Amino acid sequence: MNVKGKVAIVTGASSGIGLATAKLLSKNGAKVVLAARSKDKLIELSKTLLNSLVIQVDMTNDVQIKAMVGKTVEYFGQVDILINNAGRGYDASIVDTNINTFRDLFKLDVIGPLVAMQAVIPLMQKQGGGTIINISSGTALMALPNMAAYSSLKRALAGISLTAREELKDDKISVSVVYPYITLSDFEKNTLKAKPQKQEEDWSSDDPNFKPPDSAEYVAEKILEGIKSGEAEIFVHDWMKRS
Repeated sequence: MNVKGKVAIVTGASSGIGLATAKLLSKNGAKVVLAARSKDKLIELSKTLLNSLVIQVDMTNDVQIKAMVGKTVEYFGQVDILINNAGRGYDASIVDTNINTFRDLFKLDVIGPLVAMQAVIPLMQKQGGGTIINISSGTALMALPNMAAYSSLKRALAGISLTAREELKDDKISVSVVYPYITLSDFEKNTLKAKPQKQEEDWSSDDPNFKPPDSAEYVAEKILEGIKSGEAEIFVHDWMKRS
């Protein structure tokens, strides 16, 4: 899909990958809906982007998610692109995983995107097509210690995405899943920890095979490529692909 003139909802648009993606879409001529909880940050961002709309939304609240889509249609008249980016990480071993925390993150990382999809799909069907991009994680492709809860949520989102792709292909609705690598953003700082860590990650490593983190702008470019190509799975690096 060519994004010029299209209406795109970006959740989690106040920082990191969402922020970079919103800017890139706007630069390429899209009308961007900036959605997140941090309304003040969105307002400042909106001042720099043409044809943008700020919508404060809690992606764990079904009513607010549906209202977000309704406000978008009321303002722009349509929804062409949905980018489900909002989410939060959780570092915890199996035995230390707090079940209530896990339930809360399930609402944000899985249920929220699903509710948003359910809200935009009927609109896209009436319009004759659309694009949905769900942001998963490279951890969904691996079995890493202390990542079971988070990676399982991102695997669930990937499964929903690929199944929806099959269900909606005859409606000309492209559903894709993106697998980012470590990204330079506030994501790690905002990640929940089952146990306190002594120091912040500096992402340095003596391992010659360690790949440096990506910028949020780099990931945004990959998301834009995915919108244009309509590929089912977008790996931000070829080496992440399954063998």
